[in-house]
Amino acid sequence: MRLRFALFLTAAALLSGCASRPAPIVASAPPPPVPVAVVPMPSGTYPGMPVPALLADGGYATPNRGISAAATVWHFRAGLNFAALGCRGAQEHAIIAGYNAMLSAQKPVLARAEATLAGEFRASGGAEWRDAYDDAMTRLYNYYAFAPARTALCAIAAQLLSEAQSVAPDAFPAFAAARLPELDRSYTDVFRAYDAWRQQRPQATFALAANTAVTQGPRTPWIEVDPAVLRAP
Repeated sequence: MRLRFALFLTAAALLSGCASRPAPIVASAPPPPVPVAVVPMPSGTYPGMPVPALLADGGYATPNRGISAAATVWHFRAGLNFAALGCRGAQEHAIIAGYNAMLSAQKPVLARAEATLAGEFRASGGAEWRDAYDDAMTRLYNYYAFAPARTALCAIAAQLLSEAQSVAPDAFPAFAAARLPELDRSYTDVFRAYDAWRQQRPQATFALAANTAVTQGPRTPWIEVDPAVLRAP
């Protein structure tokens, strides 16, 4: 009887100890990182790359904006000329042949456009007009030499030169005016993509979240940092 009583007391003591023991604190796993959309840098561009000013209409201040009718024809020819000089690969021969065909078919129109454009510089530039004209043409060709736009330029140049074969000389100025923006878009699309990448740089792209609370105890903050913000713009 005494043995049973002793075992009863021991079991009661053990049960009492179990009842008073606090529940263990179990930490939950942190939540997954908050996804952050990162705009990639366009191929061929680099941090600090100069970009033409963005205009009020959402376009860029390229050398092909706000120019005369004569300049439009001549700038259109210059873009196609650069494509004939710089495009290689499967489209190379078609572009060169198409450009030479355009020069032959539109020779009077192009000569008139160049003479008119030179006259515009002469009228506004005084004795230094030739230097101003040469500087403008240098800036134009440097613009067309922008390497990240080369693939798009070659593709649209091949298309435009194919279409130009059926354009009569008297319709060529209107054709150039309508299609010069398409040549320009090869460049402005790159500028727009680069600006989208650049605009995300000043923003500290932190994804801040809180851990699920542990069963007992204070909440612990958890921060996920986009590694892209640690690279210099």
